[in-house]
Amino acid sequence: MKKIPLRRHDLNLSPESSRVIIRPFIPGDAKRITTVIGRTLALSEDEVAQQLADVKAEFQERHFDIDSLLLQHYAKIESHVFTHRALSHQRKLLIGALFSGEYALESAALFNPSIVPHPVQDGVAEGALRFVMSLRATGEGHISSIEFRSGQIHADGGIHLDPVTRFVTVPEVLPNPSYEKESFRSKLQEMGFENEWTPELLESLGDHFSRSELKNTIRHLRHQNKNPSRDLSRTLECVMWLADSNYELRFSDKLAMSERILFPVSSNESNGIEDARFVQFVEDDGSVIYRATYTAYNGRAILPQMIETKDFLDFRVLTLNGNAVQNKGMALFPRRIHGSYVMLSRQDDENLLIMFANDPHHWNDPEILMKPAEMWESVKIGNCGSPMETEEGWLVLTHGVGPMRKYCIGAALLDLDDPTRVIGRLKRPLLSPEGNEREGYVPNVVYSCGGLIHNNTLVLPYAMSDKASAIVSVPLDQLLKELKAGA
Repeated sequence: MKKIPLRRHDLNLSPESSRVIIRPFIPGDAKRITTVIGRTLALSEDEVAQQLADVKAEFQERHFDIDSLLLQHYAKIESHVFTHRALSHQRKLLIGALFSGEYALESAALFNPSIVPHPVQDGVAEGALRFVMSLRATGEGHISSIEFRSGQIHADGGIHLDPVTRFVTVPEVLPNPSYEKESFRSKLQEMGFENEWTPELLESLGDHFSRSELKNTIRHLRHQNKNPSRDLSRTLECVMWLADSNYELRFSDKLAMSERILFPVSSNESNGIEDARFVQFVEDDGSVIYRATYTAYNGRAILPQMIETKDFLDFRVLTLNGNAVQNKGMALFPRRIHGSYVMLSRQDDENLLIMFANDPHHWNDPEILMKPAEMWESVKIGNCGSPMETEEGWLVLTHGVGPMRKYCIGAALLDLDDPTRVIGRLKRPLLSPEGNEREGYVPNVVYSCGGLIHNNTLVLPYAMSDKASAIVSVPLDQLLKELKAGA
């Protein structure tokens, strides 16, 4: 096998500690909360104004609209305010600041990128492509979130990234999302909570229902059962946990792509949103939606979930259903094949599997597609993002783990008509960690969550040892030639 030439772009996406968000910083002890509030209530209005001015002088320039963030955090502890006297706007802001703290969301790492065409291509020169890149950002406590970058691939193959400001903003969490009854029922069944209470709970809800409708139903059920059994209490807790795990987000269209951050919202992802694999999915009718599978982590267990968006402004976050929804590394094909959605996965933490479904949110019965074959992938293999369609077949980027837990990126080719058939596979890695790429939080690792094909070139963003990210380009014709030669 000949060594495939790689074009390494002079781009390095490194963590930047100055990009911070404001998070709630609220003690768990209610007595401490009231004590802090009491100290602020004891201040005169002039003292409040001076203290608030000092806070704003130090922090206001680091955030968009800091007032609204401080008011949101005040609202979280407002029930502990022990006076009936109306508080001034400034006093509420100061109290909010006392229960807030900055979080440097990418201070530790910026890695595991995926790349897709931008939904807006207006004004792009002929032969060029505007793109969106997602990245896993990790900060204090190893909490992971999703950041975005935008840029262009030029007609000559050069790549530039749009400027990145120091600002970053979390989206508005929409208060009343909607749910699909059958998906809700399926997930409750998987979790072992389809019991005598479930039909009564769901019967009064429509095929699609809102969070407020669900809460009213739960309130009614609690009222009917004033001394609820343990089973009923656990069922209702599970129902609300499931509802909280499915939510909707909205960014202002005034924010640049790099200023948008998807930070953990639900309890099942409290320790991180990991390794989002974005794909531009084209339905049979030509409509386009961006989907991403990611791993939700709460510090104890992982749960694969899905993100959906059409514009990178409005997002839906959904739980996935089915017996195949487990482990990491699920990656959706960019279109249906013979009417079915198709997904790569790694349920057994060793082999690469494939599965088919009639609904992109329900997955069952995976089958093994590829097993480790070469020494560099002899511990386990997985995917590096969604398959890419070429005239020769589905191009799948793989990752292989070999001796000394070294991660390399490989490639395979699947039949376009029957993706369960492997028609080509590289015997040597396409990309291996070299030089400084070997040094980082997790040494000797190169990894990607997805590339794209443009102008007969594979554009491959990749992470270096779980610390920073870079981009290479690969001539598609040469890669396909080597893949077919290795069949």
